[in-house]
Amino acid sequence: MGKLTYDSTLGVDFDDRVLAHLQLVIGAKLRRGESFYFSWRDDPAIGDGRSTLWMHPRIPLVFKYAGGRQPSINRAWVDALMATANSPGGLVLVPEPEARNADANGGHES
Repeated sequence: MGKLTYDSTLGVDFDDRVLAHLQLVIGAKLRRGESFYFSWRDDPAIGDGRSTLWMHPRIPLVFKYAGGRQPSINRAWVDALMATANSPGGLVLVPEPEARNADANGGHES
């Protein structure tokens, strides 16, 4: 289980695979200087609610992974996450779709 730490005050646990995909999408948006909402369903262990952050390029953000190996990237999932991030409602953590067979890297996850 990795951790996303926002503004040095809020720490949220995510699976390393989820965190790697979020890092790509959040990094792309913040690199362009874009602010946006990021929403996810909370784990049932902490109440099964929903949380939302306002992501801003000037607010410190740390991605801490539990494992030492980088998870493979599902391009279809990055695209789905980016589509939500570019919507008025902001980035929503959606379930991982099947990987596309015709990815630019020959159909293999990288």
